[in-house]
Amino acid sequence: MSTPSGSCIDENNNLIFWRTVDRLSPVEVWGDRTESDPGSHSTLDYFRIAEAAADHPAEILNQLPGVNIQMNSGQEHLIAIRSPVLTGGAGQGSFLILENGVPTRSPAFGNVNSLIEPHHEIADAIEVVRGPGSAKYGSNAVHGLINVILPAPGGGSEFRASYGTLGRWRTDMTLDEGEHWLVNLSLMKDAGWRDATGTDQQKLSLIGKYSPGEWDATVWLSAQNLEQETGGFIQGTDAYKDEDVAKTNPSPEAYRDAWSARLGARLERPLGGGTLTLLPYAHSQAMIFSQHFLPNGGVEKNAHTGGGLMARFEQDLSDTATWRLGADTDLASGYLREIQPDPFGFFPGDTRFPQGVHYDYDVDTTMLALWGELEWSLTPDFRILAGLRGENHDYDYTTSAPSGINGRFNVPANRSDSYDFVTPKLGAVWSVSDDVDLYANYARGARAPQVSDLYRLQNLQVVGEIETETLGSIEIGARGSGFAGRLVFDAAAYWMEKDHFFFRDSNGLNVTDGSTEHKGVEVSAAFDITDALSLSGNVSWSDQTYAFDRIVGSASDTILDGNAIDTAPEWLADARLDWQASDRLKLSLNVEHVGEYFTDAGNLNSYPGHTVFGARAAWEWMDNHEIWINIRNLTDERYADRADVAFGNERYFPGEPVNATVGMSRTF
Repeated sequence: MSTPSGSCIDENNNLIFWRTVDRLSPVEVWGDRTESDPGSHSTLDYFRIAEAAADHPAEILNQLPGVNIQMNSGQEHLIAIRSPVLTGGAGQGSFLILENGVPTRSPAFGNVNSLIEPHHEIADAIEVVRGPGSAKYGSNAVHGLINVILPAPGGGSEFRASYGTLGRWRTDMTLDEGEHWLVNLSLMKDAGWRDATGTDQQKLSLIGKYSPGEWDATVWLSAQNLEQETGGFIQGTDAYKDEDVAKTNPSPEAYRDAWSARLGARLERPLGGGTLTLLPYAHSQAMIFSQHFLPNGGVEKNAHTGGGLMARFEQDLSDTATWRLGADTDLASGYLREIQPDPFGFFPGDTRFPQGVHYDYDVDTTMLALWGELEWSLTPDFRILAGLRGENHDYDYTTSAPSGINGRFNVPANRSDSYDFVTPKLGAVWSVSDDVDLYANYARGARAPQVSDLYRLQNLQVVGEIETETLGSIEIGARGSGFAGRLVFDAAAYWMEKDHFFFRDSNGLNVTDGSTEHKGVEVSAAFDITDALSLSGNVSWSDQTYAFDRIVGSASDTILDGNAIDTAPEWLADARLDWQASDRLKLSLNVEHVGEYFTDAGNLNSYPGHTVFGARAAWEWMDNHEIWINIRNLTDERYADRADVAFGNERYFPGEPVNATVGMSRTF
C-alpha cells in the first residue's frame, strides 16, 4: 500500500505523520490492536498532539470519530465513546484509561475526570479503541479505551511555551538524554475566563529504557497535581447565550484539589520460542472537592492506592497461527468520605439531606483475570482473531458511619461482595485487495460495579442488588487507501446492547437495572488534495435509546422504551484543512460539530447543538524554532460545552468565547 510523501499508514490504515524518521509507531509496542485485529481504532500521533497544544484533553480527543468529551469547568470533563455522555459510576467504569498500556487506576476506583491524570500534553501518541477492548483488557473497557503513550528516549529534546488571551500560561519541556532516559514536565496556570475559576496544574513523567541481560526494559514514573477553583452550572433557558451570564460563577466556593502518581514498567524477553512480557505497576491518588453539581453542597474526599502485574506470553504456533496467553492481578485499598457542612432543604422540614457525615467507608479490592487469544490466517487474505477473558472481583467493605437510612442516604453495614464474568471476542479481517480490508467483529464488554455503585447507596435502593453491567457489540467495517495512496479511509457500522445499566437520573437518584441500545456509523478519511493541501476529518451518526420503562412522578425523568438517551448527540463531526504554504509556513482551518441532543430522559428538553471553528498558523522562522498561533471559536459562537436538566433546572457549562493562544517551540 503506497503512502503520501512525509507520512505513513499504521497497522490499522490510520494516516500518521511523524516529527522525525526515528519515531516509529508506538502502537506496535503499547497498543491494544495489532495489524491483524478487527475492530475500530484511531491514533493521534505526536505531530497532531503538538499542533493541537490542547489545554484540555477534549480539545485533542474530540478530533476522533465517535468520541465526545464534554468540558465542564477547568480540567473537569465527562467522557463519551460510542455512548451518551455518562456520569457517576457509569462515567467512572465504562471507559478504561491507560498510560503505556497500563491502567491508571484500579478497576473499582474510577473517576469521571480520569483524563486529568495522564500526561497527554507531551504524549508520543494517543490511541482510542471504540467499543469493548480486546481480551488483553477487561473490566471498564466497555464502551472503549484511551491509551496515552509517553515518548521513549531517543526522540530528541523540546521546549514549548504559550500564552492565551483568556489568561492561560503553559510550558511543556522534554529533556532527552538520547539513549537511556528522558524527563517531561508540563506546567499550566489558568486565570479562568469565568469568575473565580483559576486553575494550577503540574505534570511530570520520567522514562528510562535499558537492556539488562536478555530483557528489554522500559520504566516510567508519572505524576500530576491539580488545584482548581471550580465554576458551577449557570441556570435558565439558553443562559449560555448571554455573554454576561456565561462569565458568572454561581458556585464561587467550589473547588477541586487532586494529585496522582503512577509507577510502571514493561519487561520483555524471548522465552521458549516465544516472547514473555511483564508489566508490573503501582499507583496512588487522592482528591477533595465540593459537590457543586448537587444542591445540598457536600464535600467529598476519596483516595486509593493499588498495584498489580500484567503478564503475557506470545508464541507463533506455525506460519499461520499465533497464540497469546495472559494473567492479570490488581490489589487496591481506598476510602471515601462525604460530609454536608451546612443545613439544606428544598422546603421547610425537608430532611432528605441531613447535615453532617453521609458516607465514611474503606474498601479493599482484589481483581484476578486470565485471558487468551488465537490469531489464525486461514488464507493469505483472510484472518480471524478469537479471544476469551475471565475475571473475578472481590470487595471487602467497612463503614465508620452508622449503617442504615440517613435521610436520602443509605449506608450498608460491613460486608463482602464478589463478581465473576467471562467476555468472549471473535473477529475476522478479509483483505479484498492490496489496498482495502473488510472486517467484522463481535465483542462482549463487562464491568464489575464501582465501589461507589455498591456502597454509596440511596434510601430507595436495596443493599446487594447491583449486578455486573454487560454490553454486547457487533460491528462491520472497511478500511484502506485509494488514489495512489492519497486517500486513507476507515468506515464502520455497529450495534450494541447493554444490560444492568447503572446510572443516576436528573434528580440524583440511582437507577440500578436499566437497558440501552446503541447503533451508529462512523467514517473517517484523510485526502492529499495536492502535495501542499490536505483535508481530513470524520463524521459519526448514532441512535442511542433506552430499552426499558421507568415510570416516575416527574415527566422529565420518566423513561419509555425507545426514548432517546439524554446527552447523546445524533451527529458528531470534525474536519481539518491543512495548507503547507511554504517550506516554513503552515496554515490550518478546523471545524467541530456537535448535533442536537435531549437533555432529559423524558425527551422534553433539548440542546440545539453547535458548530465551532478554529484556525492555526505556524512559522518555522529558523531550523528547529517555531512560533504559532491557535485561534479557538473563531466566530465567537455562543454555545454550551455541556447542557442538562437536573433538579428541575436547565443547566449549562458555557463554552469559551473566541480566544487566541500564541506559542513558541524549539527542538534540539
